[in-house]
Amino acid sequence: MNILLIHGPNLQLLGRRQPEIYGSQTLEDINSHLREIASQRSVDLKTFQDNSEGAIASFIGDNIDWADGVIINPAAYTHTSVAIRDALSAVNLPVIEIHLSNVHTRESFRQHSYISPIAVGVICGFGAHGYDLALDAMIQILQTSD
Repeated sequence: MNILLIHGPNLQLLGRRQPEIYGSQTLEDINSHLREIASQRSVDLKTFQDNSEGAIASFIGDNIDWADGVIINPAAYTHTSVAIRDALSAVNLPVIEIHLSNVHTRESFRQHSYISPIAVGVICGFGAHGYDLALDAMIQILQTSD
C-alpha cells in the first residue's frame, strides 16, 4: 500500500507560523510521526512539501504509477488551484483533503475548496491529529477497495 502525503505552501513553517492556529508541531514532527505509524501498518508513505503549485501538480503526476491514495493539505492552494485539482483528478486515486484549522470558522475565502468536490473526505480542525485520522481513513479505504 503506497500513500502520498502532500503539504502545500508555508507548511514548512509549522511550529513557528501562528501556533495559536496551526499548533506547535513542526512539519518534520508530523511527517516523522506518520512515517512511524505507516511503517507499523506496512504502508509506504512518501511525503512532499512545496510552496509552488506547479511542483505539487508535477509530484502528483510523477507518482501516478506508484501511489494508491493521496492525503493532501493544499493549504492556500485549496482555495485557488484548479491545476492541483486537475492533477488529482487525472491520477484517479482516492484523495483525502486535510487542514489543521477548521477552515469553516475562518475567513470566508477559506471556506471554498477546489479539492473537496473530488475528495472522498475532508478532515479539518483537529490540528496535527487530523493527519493521523486521515492516514487511518486512507488505509481503511484502500483495504476495502482490494
